[in-house]
Amino acid sequence: MLSRLLYYLIIKPISLLPFWVIYRISDLVFVIIYFVVGYRKKVVFGNIQRSFPEKSPKEVKAIMFKFYRHFCDLILESIKGFSISSKEAQKRMGSEHVEIINNFGKQGKDVVLIGGHYGNWELFAIAVGPTINIKPIALFTPLLNKFFDKKVKASRSRFGLNLLPSNEVKVLMNKDNDGNKMVIFGSDQSPRKTQRAYWMTFLNQETGVQFGAEKFAVTHNCAVVYGHIYRLKRGHYKISYQTICDDASMMEYGEITKAHTRLLEAEIIKEPAYWLWSHKRWKHTRPEGEVLHD
Repeated sequence: MLSRLLYYLIIKPISLLPFWVIYRISDLVFVIIYFVVGYRKKVVFGNIQRSFPEKSPKEVKAIMFKFYRHFCDLILESIKGFSISSKEAQKRMGSEHVEIINNFGKQGKDVVLIGGHYGNWELFAIAVGPTINIKPIALFTPLLNKFFDKKVKASRSRFGLNLLPSNEVKVLMNKDNDGNKMVIFGSDQSPRKTQRAYWMTFLNQETGVQFGAEKFAVTHNCAVVYGHIYRLKRGHYKISYQTICDDASMMEYGEITKAHTRLLEAEIIKEPAYWLWSHKRWKHTRPEGEVLHD
């Protein structure tokens, strides 16, 4: 009952507001989250400080400040996503080098698209469907709240994105008559089991990188593409595609994981404020005997 009230009395009405009002609300939310509540400020400060040990506390706080402004915009933009039109979504999430995806589709190749929680990945999920010629699939973990799980899936999949649990996408990939697919992986989540991680140095820290994207791509002989999401200005972004390989099965072990991790790292170093710093990404330590790759 509370979930329904929250959605129909707050979230849905806010999503119908014009963007200029959305950003005034975001400004207010920023004041509350940053100055009043101090949401995860210790986590964010620690993550940035360890990632950029050469920066002074003043410089770290400047990145923090900019991150929280973007974070609040991201929250409100995600709410706006419940009502945004396909035309407006594509206007605010431009595409560059989309021919890379479409050419693989013409060749009859399945694609693994890898990216990080950088820029506005929620807007990309809404906008991507009409821009490519193969079926986009995003892996997801169902929300515990069944009402919001249904609403979020409906919102993200309105314009062609297919949302599937990990165990179901393997079955879908084996269907010969279902057309070519682009399976989207977030590469920067902390692995649930450290022994399944690929350990390497990332942002000056030993990091267990999820290996699932590479394993999946190799198993299904997919092409692998990285998706850069750039913030152009407030409320406007661009996805730019970059090929990592034409056939994952031909790559050496770990080569794909290293490639997409270094691409994400370069994005963060260039514009650190637009990565999701509020997660505890370094909560695991490398198990004894586990190799640390270059």
